[in-house]
Amino acid sequence: MISTSKPVSASRSEMTELILPNDANPYGYILGGRVMHLVDICGVMAASRHAEGYVVTASIDSMAFLRPIRVGDLIVLRASVNAVHETSMEVGVKIWGEEILTQRKFVTGSAYVTYVHMAGPDFRPTEVPELILETDEDRRRNSDAMERRTTRLALRDALRKRAR
Repeated sequence: MISTSKPVSASRSEMTELILPNDANPYGYILGGRVMHLVDICGVMAASRHAEGYVVTASIDSMAFLRPIRVGDLIVLRASVNAVHETSMEVGVKIWGEEILTQRKFVTGSAYVTYVHMAGPDFRPTEVPELILETDEDRRRNSDAMERRTTRLALRDALRKRAR
């Protein structure tokens, strides 16, 4: 049985990984595609926790790479649900690097990812619980997410018109 509402704190997820040579480009920094992969995994964890089920990635907005992470250092990702709609939700993911030798942390990027809850025998979009905004930060993130959704839907509609 799916909950009727859940707080933002119930969806929070965190991942940490050591950057290895197979994760890197020839300059010794993590590949952007590898970062995107980890962002999606961390985002899926938060969205799945909120939806209490499986989700699929619908879109990625505003993926920003602010600073690279070197081989031998850590990548730390934190995700939580910013806003929910009928069957979808926006998850914010923030990315840090952490130098192993100094334990110094630095912001390396962020992304906003939209997921759709899929369930049932036909694997169809399914309702998600409402979101309980617990803090002023939750309310700000929710408000910002609603603005991004308006832009995202307008872009989607424009792309659909071009495809006809």
